[in-house]
Amino acid sequence: MLRHVAAGIDGSPESLAAAHWAAREAVRRGTALRLVHAWEWQPRPDPTVPADMSQRSWAEEMLARASASVRAAHSGLHVIEQSVADSPVRALLAVAEQAELLALGSRGLGGVAGFLIGSVSQRVVARSPRPVVLVRAGECAADEHFSAVAGISPDEIPETPYRDVVLGLDTRRPCDELIEFAFEAARRDGAALRVIHAFSAPPAFAAADRLVPVDGPELLAEHERAVVATLRPWCEKFPEVSVAETVTEGRAATELVRAATGAALVVVGRRVREARLGTHIGSVAHAVLHHALCPVAVVPHA
Repeated sequence: MLRHVAAGIDGSPESLAAAHWAAREAVRRGTALRLVHAWEWQPRPDPTVPADMSQRSWAEEMLARASASVRAAHSGLHVIEQSVADSPVRALLAVAEQAELLALGSRGLGGVAGFLIGSVSQRVVARSPRPVVLVRAGECAADEHFSAVAGISPDEIPETPYRDVVLGLDTRRPCDELIEFAFEAARRDGAALRVIHAFSAPPAFAAADRLVPVDGPELLAEHERAVVATLRPWCEKFPEVSVAETVTEGRAATELVRAATGAALVVVGRRVREARLGTHIGSVAHAVLHHALCPVAVVPHA
């Protein structure tokens, strides 16, 4: 099967930004790009569908417009257009199974209620078997690079350095898929990898049988050693990637959202599990998806 990166198209500015992000990622990976638009027949079409067009025709035109925009920016990229008559969630999950990753637009709905009522992107993230990258409207190639001298576009100076890739690391349950995804992303871009590990001091009763005190420099040093030990084999596997670790006491989501400012990509994990209320993405990934200002990659893992 042809290797490809996929992007979901729904006619929104967010999905167009996701398509262009996916196109740049496909170029970096040396793969094709698959643009997918899913639509369902409705007895009363959405008001956005022109009166003189069928739902199918409007779907195909929307997909063609996105494809033309991407092709104009990446003339040598192999672009595949796919219109699917199915529910968006079901269609995108099927596409994700065959892709190396799936990029989707995100409107960044804030608050717990926004997650519970769900958007297509959020439901796909929660169930996708492959990494999903959420991209906000307005995201462009220049945002992936540090500012160029005299305001020259990074497109004109390809060697302008990429901004950091940020990885959220939990040393209690380190995940190979998550760590490898972040290292590979940094390697492809020639970017530095910034690893964020946040911890909370255990209550006094929980630490009573430990030699390490509940707080203080010894506890910080213990977590720093755990981070170094977790990353050591990956640093050896990817010697070309510059790695900086930040270990701090606090909330992981808060630290990752803060680190996302000025980053090219934030990478977080989603544990694959089934719960009474369905499949969830986890509190940290949930918070980062809603508040990070750069693209966020959610990597599923066992």
